Amino acid sequence: MSNEQTPINPQDLERFAQQMLEELPKHWKGLLVTGIVMVITGSVGLILDVWTTIASVLFIAALLATGGIFQLAHALTHREENWAGRSQHFLSAVIYLLGAGVILWKPMEATAALTLVLAGLFAAMGVIRIWYGLQYRNQAWKWLMPVLIGVLDLAMAVLITVTWPQSSLWVIGVLVAVDLLMNGWFLVMIALRVRKGLQDSSSPS
Repeated sequence: MSNEQTPINPQDLERFAQQMLEELPKHWKGLLVTGIVMVITGSVGLILDVWTTIASVLFIAALLATGGIFQLAHALTHREENWAGRSQHFLSAVIYLLGAGVILWKPMEATAALTLVLAGLFAAMGVIRIWYGLQYRNQAWKWLMPVLIGVLDLAMAVLITVTWPQSSLWVIGVLVAVDLLMNGWFLVMIALRVRKGLQDSSSPS
């Protein structure tokens, strides 16, 4: 197997950047407002991380309850005797409703359990990303990003695990807040880039 690294072609990067710019939306004001709102919401979520965690868990319970109610209503009102999956449909509805009930009855215990699940997901994704990146270690810089993200995933999994159950008070809230912040700033940058592109195209050469 060859260990020669593929050099970066500046023309390919420029062509890729131009293609990305052409695919950006043209209505930048709505993106800018949405991004600012998400940044503000994410910032508040970071400050009130415990409340954000509780709100997120209760939102999950609401989603489970909604899905369970709709599935249960469909299974009971539509008496399709020939439907082979009717019993599984009914069972999944009961499981959804039980899950929502457990979260609402014991929200802190449910939060602790979900935190451990998140730690397991971080660990699994970290291993997968490192393995994936190492497969392309002969292709210049392309392997560094997945390996770096994988290492961060593993570090996050270890941090959550060693500080559990105290970490269950902030992990979910912080993750939700950071996701809002990152996506908010991403939308803001896209909106500003679109505005600049429109200004450049409308200005006389």
